[in-house]
Amino acid sequence: MQTTIIQQALVKQGIDPEADLRAGTHLVQLFQQAVEQFGPSPAVTSLGHTLSYQQLGELAQRFAAYLQLHTDLQPGDRIAIQLPNLIQYPVVLYGALMAGLVVVNTNPLYSGRELEHQLNDSGAKAIVVLANVANTLQQVVANTRINYVVVTELADLHPWLQRYGINLGAKYLKGMVPSLSLPNSMKLRTALNMADASRYQPMPINSEQVAMLQYTGGTTGVAKGAMLSHRNLVSNVFQSMAMFSSYGFESQQETMVAPLPLYHIYSFTTGMLMLVSGNHSVLIPDPRNTKALIEAMRRYPMTTFCGINTLFVSLCNNPAMQSVDFSRLKMTLSGGMALTADAAQQWQRVTGIEVYQGYGLTETSPVVTVNPGKGNQIDSIGLAVPHTQIKLVDDSGNEVAQGERGELCVKGPQVMEGYWQRPEATAEVMDSDGFFATGDIAILKADGYLKIVDRKKDMIVVSGFNVYPNELEDVMSEHPQVVECAAVGVADEKSGEAVKMFVVVSEPVAVEDLQQFCKERMTGYKVPRHFEFRDELPKSAVGKILRRELR
Repeated sequence: MQTTIIQQALVKQGIDPEADLRAGTHLVQLFQQAVEQFGPSPAVTSLGHTLSYQQLGELAQRFAAYLQLHTDLQPGDRIAIQLPNLIQYPVVLYGALMAGLVVVNTNPLYSGRELEHQLNDSGAKAIVVLANVANTLQQVVANTRINYVVVTELADLHPWLQRYGINLGAKYLKGMVPSLSLPNSMKLRTALNMADASRYQPMPINSEQVAMLQYTGGTTGVAKGAMLSHRNLVSNVFQSMAMFSSYGFESQQETMVAPLPLYHIYSFTTGMLMLVSGNHSVLIPDPRNTKALIEAMRRYPMTTFCGINTLFVSLCNNPAMQSVDFSRLKMTLSGGMALTADAAQQWQRVTGIEVYQGYGLTETSPVVTVNPGKGNQIDSIGLAVPHTQIKLVDDSGNEVAQGERGELCVKGPQVMEGYWQRPEATAEVMDSDGFFATGDIAILKADGYLKIVDRKKDMIVVSGFNVYPNELEDVMSEHPQVVECAAVGVADEKSGEAVKMFVVVSEPVAVEDLQQFCKERMTGYKVPRHFEFRDELPKSAVGKILRRELR
């Protein structure tokens, strides 16, 4: 019943619920088709240098040849990629896939403990790492099964003059590259130069094979590797493409400035979508460098932008945004965390373009829902993408009635194969019918749109009443002095739990004023009892506010 309502809503928006998902196709086929079709067109840019599709294809094939000819890595072996948004990333990614390897996306900001866990859990035998962060690998590599270390510097794939200028400046002027002692390591440029691309042997790849181990954030426990197959990822690219068409998204016409890291599944999949459609991605190595991000927006007039709530707030509060030309911008997407109405309104005031909120998870490759171009609802995560079944269930696993709260469960070709070497953890979230339990509480509205109330674990119970942090944060963020905020539950003798609000403000404001602001906008038991002012809130590498740390 719930899926039928959503399919009808897709049709109403002009979106085909049975869109072609290229069944049986794998990522390498999509990549090679794009290289052949869009050869001279710009594919990816970072730090001022652009690779065309043809150049990207040639470099990826050389890296694949290196893996085949100069290592003993076999199809199915895991290779970790620990890189920020540089043009080296797609070269290494597609080269590894062409050699039949399984990619393990690895956060460059990981601590030694986190890195060691991921390398050992995945069983990775090789890693490609940025020199700037390789000292962390140096500390733990002896405790792992890594046999091959390939090190790259920021501008390794730039023309020689730019390369020396950027790399030497980063190392000797800015002190960004530590001294390293990694036995048996090799420079990426050396690996590419020693490889004979003509000797690359195409590998038989089945679309059901695992292409990637994408580790969950680990904010709720030990990080687990979601096994994403070629089918999962290809399906989600074309599921998303069907929705993007409603924004006027076209082949070879779009430029996306991409500040969100490609090692995160949200940016990874949008990056693949850009590549498959012959479009141009401008990669931003450090999304926290707002000055460089805004400069890239000026230099490369964008038509497409993908962000998260905290990034929209940060950009809109920067006066330099007034100098950016947004006349070509046609599509702005929000994911990764809840989009507040205030952030959406700020972005629209600054750019003239609406923000379209979507929803997804690592385990769903990631896109589950998104708002369509001609039917945007700011308070909703939108409609389920084509070929996706949805059900909302109560604590006993029974489907709830339309309009009632229930845990959102998802079934579709984008849902992971399971957690790597964790059958028990997989069984906890996947039922016998193939539905994945997201852990998020949602409501299905009569028009087919879904609204997330909150995650089950974040729910606060005040005197027996359920309080959902997203709702409180949405209200609090409307206060003119509040830059960002996060609500958590704290122990309370009278009510069991009480709401505590952490806030970052643009200028001093009295707690009494904030409480009064909330009292005017929400039921009494929802009003935060405690406030704490912070200079900043703890966030994951991709900008999600970490409520767990605040607790």
